[in-house]
Amino acid sequence: MAKSYSKSEFHNLMEKVKVENVRVKNYLELVGYDKWARSYATVHRGWTLTLNIAESINVALVSAREHPIYDFLEEVRLMFGRWNCENRQEAVYTRTNLIEKFQAILQQNKAECTRMKVIPTSEYVYTIHDKEKHFIVCLKEKKCSCHVFQLDEILCVHVCAVLDSKNLEKGPYCSNLYKPKTVMRTYDLPVYPLPHKDDWVIPQEILDEVVLPSKYKRAPGRPAKKEGGKSGRDMFGKKSKNYCSSCGQKDVALL
Repeated sequence: MAKSYSKSEFHNLMEKVKVENVRVKNYLELVGYDKWARSYATVHRGWTLTLNIAESINVALVSAREHPIYDFLEEVRLMFGRWNCENRQEAVYTRTNLIEKFQAILQQNKAECTRMKVIPTSEYVYTIHDKEKHFIVCLKEKKCSCHVFQLDEILCVHVCAVLDSKNLEKGPYCSNLYKPKTVMRTYDLPVYPLPHKDDWVIPQEILDEVVLPSKYKRAPGRPAKKEGGKSGRDMFGKKSKNYCSSCGQKDVALL
């Protein structure tokens, strides 16, 4: 559902969720579709979902988390510096209109569009027959009825069919975000190395400061969320039932 391009596809999948568990459907409605679903987003989310980049960084820093704080931060700095340099170098040596990932998508769409029939309606509006369905493309507004063109800002297979029939260049119809020059500007600022800590110039007031350990020890695991933590309610707002393991009576304090 999060990756659906059309609202009709989204609601068809939502009906399947309703059959499995109506409480999940109600919870997702309460959260708001615009917070997590691509077809309801008020901005173009592109290819990124909310937690993807954070989870990728967490996985890359699993071993570094065992180090003391200085060594951990140094590992983070080195990792981001290395990623920054590699991405910039990749953009420098790219000779295609788009960077590698999106150029591959474009090539795939160009290969698939050859079996489609294009019927012009006006200078900018076309009907594309794809098997048993048809789609409408407007080049002037950069829209397709499949919604991929306007949401991802890259040519969908139907727009590729139109441009091939007119022998038009595809570059101007793709977002600048996918082009090598934009990627180069994104990673243009390098992450500079730090001098060895023996060469640091540290003010005396910092050296004199004593940092004591915390008085409290954090409990293992993730902190409880508000919905299912101290409130005694689960993610659907239903009160959880707590019983004493010894006498079997309800624990009133937790309710």
